[in-house]
Amino acid sequence: MSPSEADRPTERRITSIQQGKDKHKHISDLENCLSSVKITEFRDYEFHSLKDKTWNEVVETHQKLPVDQLDLRKQQEAVWELFTSECTYFLDHLLVLKMIFMNTLKYLQTHEYLLDVDLWRLFANLEELSQYFRGSLCQSHQIYCLNYSAAVFYLESLRQRNDFGIYLKWCEQNEQCRRLHLPELLVAPLHRLTRYPLLLKNIWKRSTDSTEKIMIYSIKEKVEKSIRDLEGKVKWLDNFQKFRHLQEIIVWPPLWDRDKRFFIPECLKHIFKEHMAESILSPTNRHLLYEGKLTLAESTRFLDVYLFLFDDFLLVTKTKRNKKKVGGSDSSLICHSLTPELQTVIKEGGSCTVLDQPIPLDRLVVKSIDPLHMSAFGLRNAFLIQHENRYQQCIAAFLLQAQTENIKKTWMTQITSAISCFIKRQETKKISLFTSPVESSEI
Repeated sequence: MSPSEADRPTERRITSIQQGKDKHKHISDLENCLSSVKITEFRDYEFHSLKDKTWNEVVETHQKLPVDQLDLRKQQEAVWELFTSECTYFLDHLLVLKMIFMNTLKYLQTHEYLLDVDLWRLFANLEELSQYFRGSLCQSHQIYCLNYSAAVFYLESLRQRNDFGIYLKWCEQNEQCRRLHLPELLVAPLHRLTRYPLLLKNIWKRSTDSTEKIMIYSIKEKVEKSIRDLEGKVKWLDNFQKFRHLQEIIVWPPLWDRDKRFFIPECLKHIFKEHMAESILSPTNRHLLYEGKLTLAESTRFLDVYLFLFDDFLLVTKTKRNKKKVGGSDSSLICHSLTPELQTVIKEGGSCTVLDQPIPLDRLVVKSIDPLHMSAFGLRNAFLIQHENRYQQCIAAFLLQAQTENIKKTWMTQITSAISCFIKRQETKKISLFTSPVESSEI
């Protein structure tokens, strides 16, 4: 072996050490650059204080209106719901995306970090969407929605990079994100566009002026046409629409209604305001695996329930029909991928009220019930669902009855399979955490 050949392993070790130092220096410099980023406080915006207020709080009156003015009040409340939800969308989603994520990335790129990250592929026309109350609402949202799928795939590829991961984690730890992650924020414009028809319909129903009704209906029709146009261009929108309808039909009772043991004075109830339905029932976060109608056996009665089995939790809801059928939904607004049962509930202005908290699949136990044990109670095709806490204590139980033995077996198979898949995914995530590169302790 020549002297030069003998020196090569040493040279390679020196090169490897140098590359490691350079990489560490690059990451350290990136972290220092991020520490110099200044994020504007959104509370400075004029309507920030209005977005969580009710109409009664704004007009500073709680007295009952005369009968001839009740319709006016209902119309005002519907308009106010549209306005406040628009403020929430702008402040809690669009501004967070723009000011925290997009502007921080721009700042890093001016300092020669993440230069190869394409802003348009990730955020599309977010700048246009952020121009509040300007431009064409439907057109700008259409452009964004058409880019959405590509943005999600692009984000997943960027997540593999250490430098992008540091930037992403820094942004998501900002308190103004309210613990929302970038995928949950990127989907917000899609949620918003598909929600406009319902909000406009509520205003239209409560309007008494014929000219005003025609104008509002015309706007609603334009928004619905824009959504239909999108459905022809992107295959995933039908599933997205289904989840949007689930958000509308599933009702999450407040804490004091779910459990009478918890007393919350009226003056403190605003603290418990929950804005979680959109993020919990989002097609970007989870998939609906199975659903259907069952019967729940209670101590003195049988209750019609509707179960939603997602890929990470099970939701038990009580179906409630509106017998008066006041203001049933337009058939044009109903997603036809919904089951006939849910379509009927929507048409009748009904809802599915959550009976208990979502049951995580790794805390769920399903057991078949021997017919001999249930015959005395008049139960057939029965099975039991238990919700266990982290200490293996049973904190909830549902004794369910299916219409047939085959339906019972299908439900048990679906739940068991979902539990198995969920646990495997969790184990895979744990393994990847142990094998992934260690992140900087400064982040």
